Amino acid sequence: MLDITSILMTVAPELWLALSGLIGVLLGAIFGERFNSLSFKFGALALFASAALAALHFGGGEAFGGLVRTNTFVNFTKVITFILAGVALIISEGFLKRHETIRYEYSLLIIFASLGMGIILSAADLMTLYMGIETLSLSSYVLAAFHRDSARSSEAGLKYFVLGALASGMLLYGASLVYGFTGTTSFAGIAEAGVTTGALFGMVLMIVGLAFKISAAPMHVWTPDVYEGAPTPVVAFFASAPKMASTVVFANVLFTVFGSVIDQWQIIVSIIAGLSMIIGSLGALVQTNIKRLLGYSSIANVGYALVAVAAGQEFGAAALLTFSTIYAVTSLGLFAAVLAMRRRGGMVEGISELGGLARNKPVLAVTLSVLIFSIAGLPPFGGFFGKFEILRAGLEAGLVPLAVLVVISSVISLGYYLKLIKIMWFDEPTERFERVDMSVMGTVVLCSVVAGVVFMVFISELGTGGWATFAAAGLMR
Repeated sequence: MLDITSILMTVAPELWLALSGLIGVLLGAIFGERFNSLSFKFGALALFASAALAALHFGGGEAFGGLVRTNTFVNFTKVITFILAGVALIISEGFLKRHETIRYEYSLLIIFASLGMGIILSAADLMTLYMGIETLSLSSYVLAAFHRDSARSSEAGLKYFVLGALASGMLLYGASLVYGFTGTTSFAGIAEAGVTTGALFGMVLMIVGLAFKISAAPMHVWTPDVYEGAPTPVVAFFASAPKMASTVVFANVLFTVFGSVIDQWQIIVSIIAGLSMIIGSLGALVQTNIKRLLGYSSIANVGYALVAVAAGQEFGAAALLTFSTIYAVTSLGLFAAVLAMRRRGGMVEGISELGGLARNKPVLAVTLSVLIFSIAGLPPFGGFFGKFEILRAGLEAGLVPLAVLVVISSVISLGYYLKLIKIMWFDEPTERFERVDMSVMGTVVLCSVVAGVVFMVFISELGTGGWATFAAAGLMR
């Protein structure tokens, strides 16, 4: 007999987001521009409610005949990503008002993109996975080009769309090969049927398609251009919630579907991880635009996350959740800080323009410094413990070359992270910074507090490490 309550609770976050999005479309059609400002509060509440629903059914369940399956591993990610998406939506309103592009469609696109994140995290079938990826991707393409009067934004959206379509095609072709050689699209069915030589070709194509979604090298070419051209609040969203969700999905597919052939994909993921760390770290060294710098930084950090994936489910699952959570929170804070740095001439994006920030905006300078130290992996900040978990997972799995690359890449990254610190604190100011939106400044402070004090509870079972370990255990069930 079907347990309707369990089924509904399993898909409750996605059902709520779908319903909220449709209600938002209706309200927008009825009230028009009067709904523009209210839509941001409406969307944020919908996302926070979805996070609460995921937390209420944290243990997970199954629905729709096995097309959807959740556990603590994916529900942990849902809670974090939905909260981050809600915060990213809140900090967007002021920016869009100043640029006269505030539209209720923006909030709806964030809601539908988050719906896509929920679907891919819950996917237990190749068809569900692809449907979720396209829901997330199509919303993201429009968000990247949302500033219609900006040539850079339009270019970012077009590049993202063209390259994203190519990656989606490769992913779909890979999925079709896996289906053709195993006779099923179910994750459990594929794992049970065994991965034949033909299915391995499909697996490789799926890895390539999913690697594009997380901007891993050498499928990373879109990232710096999209990060530079897309509106800053959109990039804050891209760099936090979808990044974490897509990385966890990448791991979930390899762990649950192709876990029996880890010896076949471990070397592929290791090469992608190594390339991402090298290209991301070296590419960031020569950047003069802070958004492009953070774009290359994100490529390097994806490389770190993939070390945990290459380590396998036993050693890498908890490390991946720990690192991804700290990284996603820190990234949201960093882009909120970029959003907060505004002068009379417009947004501050050049690295040299950060001069005098410590004198004009000391609170912003301190919180931004904490976020930079955290993402650089310096102790005692949260990012250090995230990288420590990654290193430990790599060493326990015997991936010593990757562990060495993590250390080398982290040392290289200090070159551009400390450069930002030097400019903020020691260079002469050129022009005063304008007033910061309270929602944006509050986000920067909150993210810096999380990134700065998470180490204090890390070793506790109540801390991030304890939660991540408990959540990762859900993959074993």
